[in-house]
Amino acid sequence: MAFLEINQLHKSYGPVDVLKGINIAIEEGGFLVLVGPSGCGKSTLLNTIAGLEDITSGAIKIDGSVVNDLHPSKRDIAMVFQSYALYPSMNVRDNIAFGLEMRGASKEERADAVAGVADMLQIGHLLDRRPGQLSGGQRQRVAMGRALVRDPKLFLFDEPLSNLDAKLRVDMRTEIKRLHQKLSATIVYVTHDQIEAMTLATQIAVLKDGVLQQVGSPDEVYNTPANLFVADFMGSPTMNLIPAKLEKNDAGVHVELSRESGSIILPVREKAGALDKLIGKNIVFGIRPEDVTDAEGQDAAATDVAQAECHVEVVEPTGADKYVVTHLGGKELIARMRAGFGVNPGDKMPFNFNMGKAHFFDPASEMRVA
Repeated sequence: MAFLEINQLHKSYGPVDVLKGINIAIEEGGFLVLVGPSGCGKSTLLNTIAGLEDITSGAIKIDGSVVNDLHPSKRDIAMVFQSYALYPSMNVRDNIAFGLEMRGASKEERADAVAGVADMLQIGHLLDRRPGQLSGGQRQRVAMGRALVRDPKLFLFDEPLSNLDAKLRVDMRTEIKRLHQKLSATIVYVTHDQIEAMTLATQIAVLKDGVLQQVGSPDEVYNTPANLFVADFMGSPTMNLIPAKLEKNDAGVHVELSRESGSIILPVREKAGALDKLIGKNIVFGIRPEDVTDAEGQDAAATDVAQAECHVEVVEPTGADKYVVTHLGGKELIARMRAGFGVNPGDKMPFNFNMGKAHFFDPASEMRVA
């Protein structure tokens, strides 16, 4: 039985439907990340789990018990906010211990619990400081310590890293991952950053306009996106999504992509059998930048590779890689080449397409076909 179950959850504000029939289940010890653009409903969903927002219909179960009508204080959850929400007049020790004190824990119990989480989060040297004397990363550790000290059934994180600079975000992301592995805690985590989602989650739930688009492991969401929205949202750089046509001749199934001077043909072998109903129709051809490379940079295990000569428009060195931009189907296509690969704007060169990793979408339904 799932530890957290969300069944047909609806949330409305008057005539406005914010959450539309959400169904999610995670096992104990799972790390669920709710991801999507601003306004998609992810924070509202987190708040309904916490009990900070009433639901319109549906059910939320934690550890087998329906909690729809339970006050937040009775749900045995701990929440870490974007704003840290620390008491400025209290030192770190008292901020961490405050929840335990409210629950009637003895002074000795509070001291032991604070010492334990301070050691875990490496903030023992900060216990006598006040929040105003701490950096952003230190404040976030204190906020996490205040949640951890309670040992709740469920941890809820609401964009906890969004106020930190880029390096601190990476550092804190690693700390949260390490804590999850050490504690085997059940966590629901909200972010708009799909890199955070990919690196932290055991399951990702992608939302758009209050509708759940896909739930799955990071690998499933990245490598088998359910639809165009998920394909476009997950990944950095994003997946190339190019209008194309699927055709079939004596040589087999192929994708035809237009460009200024005619078109290019990319044969499809491994996925051809799943595409019969789209033969002769317009499709959206999806392929990630890492699956479009120079010949020597392609995946050695790839067994379905097509090659086409393309005009190089822009070259973007990033240190570890080199992104190369061309135009196909009236849209930019980004390829990821080796850092040492010699290429310049204006060149014409062969691009290798790993067609075994390509995706094919129906433009009418926007669903992935293969």
